[in-house]
Amino acid sequence: MSQLFGEVAGSYDEARPGYPPEIVEAIRGYHGGVPARLVEVGAGTGRATGMLLGLGAPMTCVEPDARMAELLAARFPGVEVVVAPFEEWTPPPGGVPALACAMAWHWLDPETRNRRAYDALSPGGTLAVFAHRYAYVDPAQAAALRTAFESADPARHEDPAEDWFHADIAGRGRFADVRSVPFRRAVPLTMAAYQALVSTFSPQLRRPPELRERVLAAVGAAVDGFGGTVVLDLRTTLVLARRPVDRLSPHRRHMIVGDASAVPPPHFGRRPRAVPGTGG
Repeated sequence: MSQLFGEVAGSYDEARPGYPPEIVEAIRGYHGGVPARLVEVGAGTGRATGMLLGLGAPMTCVEPDARMAELLAARFPGVEVVVAPFEEWTPPPGGVPALACAMAWHWLDPETRNRRAYDALSPGGTLAVFAHRYAYVDPAQAAALRTAFESADPARHEDPAEDWFHADIAGRGRFADVRSVPFRRAVPLTMAAYQALVSTFSPQLRRPPELRERVLAAVGAAVDGFGGTVVLDLRTTLVLARRPVDRLSPHRRHMIVGDASAVPPPHFGRRPRAVPGTGG
């Protein structure tokens, strides 16, 4: 998982929008009650952790960046925080009943993330992966912001298809009962709040400082041009899946179900009203 976001650990939680509280009920209903323990992978500073604590389950958070993990531990002292990449974390014997990942599935190793999630769960355990996609309510605002981004930095930064992680989880063939639950909200942001949000996106963090400033100035001017407020069409997708109750020996299971690379990588392409470079 990338440790890119540690640079903005102090502002990340404030700048990023939260998650629909209905996600908690969706997970509880799918799982059939409160899990005995929940592990959150790629927890960052805890943007989703506070909401997930609403499940009522003891939590362990696995976060690779020490700067973000420090803020996470300070905010939620009752949560066990493990500073490690998911790929190096060792789940307890027998696995855990529930595993969640918010806005971080794309940072996990694509060749092993499904297998590792499967192996981390106990038989019958629940996987819950959710993420935002940033679009715009007003097509004119979307067009103006696209022009602003591209005028400041012509390099293309494409976001993945909206439902790519559903296809990734379902297509690997390890999990059963894979479901997608969509949520959609209109979120108004001031120019300053929008610039703060853009400052936490991975394409922006990869830019050199001078180019970052040009991008922020360009998008700020665009938002100012239509009244100083941009309204996000914030689309959040929750994907739920279950590790089947394993009736085969581990050796036999691995013979039958490899970590098949038969599934192609997710399609990365444009979607209506989305602005390039707003992912991650």
